[in-house]
Amino acid sequence: MSFLKNIFVLIKQVPDQGSKAGVNLDGTIDRAKARRMLNPFDRYALQAALDAKKNYGGQITAITMGPPLAIEILFEALEHGVDNTILLSDRSLAGSDTWATSYALKKTINYLGEFDLIFCGLQTTDGDTAQVGSQIAERLNIPQITYCEDFKIENEKIIARRVIEGGHQTLKAPLPCLITVANSYKALKYKTIHGAKLVQDIMREEEKKNKYIKILNINDIKANPDFLGIKGSPTIVSKTEKISEISGNCKILKGSKELSLELKEILK
Repeated sequence: MSFLKNIFVLIKQVPDQGSKAGVNLDGTIDRAKARRMLNPFDRYALQAALDAKKNYGGQITAITMGPPLAIEILFEALEHGVDNTILLSDRSLAGSDTWATSYALKKTINYLGEFDLIFCGLQTTDGDTAQVGSQIAERLNIPQITYCEDFKIENEKIIARRVIEGGHQTLKAPLPCLITVANSYKALKYKTIHGAKLVQDIMREEEKKNKYIKILNINDIKANPDFLGIKGSPTIVSKTEKISEISGNCKILKGSKELSLELKEILK
């Protein structure tokens, strides 16, 4: 059955976990010094969006907020099969906490118009708060289902299996709805040949790039700058510390009768 029209998937570029990003004086991550990657949790959200399109139709728009270099993960999303992408990029967004980020993304979604489903990852590896998806749903005044590991759509309602401690819940919600996808969902599949060719064409042709990648600023989405960046963020990082790596050693004891006495002295 094909009845969905618009599916949005929110993705983010984060520092590669294997790189040393460092921290700025204001407590924010120094992203310029880090290698970059698609947030691992967002890979499950991207696959869920692709599954929704395959089973129920619609067009997928991948949305990200970040500096100009964040366009890299939009190329990656196109390679996997999304239809359109949005990059919200503006200096006023720098240092935004989850509250300011959810406001900016909500305004972006309002700019894009009607939608049936929004998919998000559970959290990001650079923030680890798991707040943005829920805050967006609240700002949009739509139902939300978190920790979703499977779903189907029947009679314009989404029926989702939600992970809880010791088991799962089955929930039903009307559309439009926001879903945060658990990492027990299916892993992201390989990039498509069509998607890879499309990105190659986009790299060569500016006209094609403008068709598939739209770059917005805060004026485009009519966002109030007072609600963005460090100025619009109620969360304040008062102090950051670098925790040194903890190392240890192992001592192997051999023996029989004397072993317990030796071990006793070591533990003392």
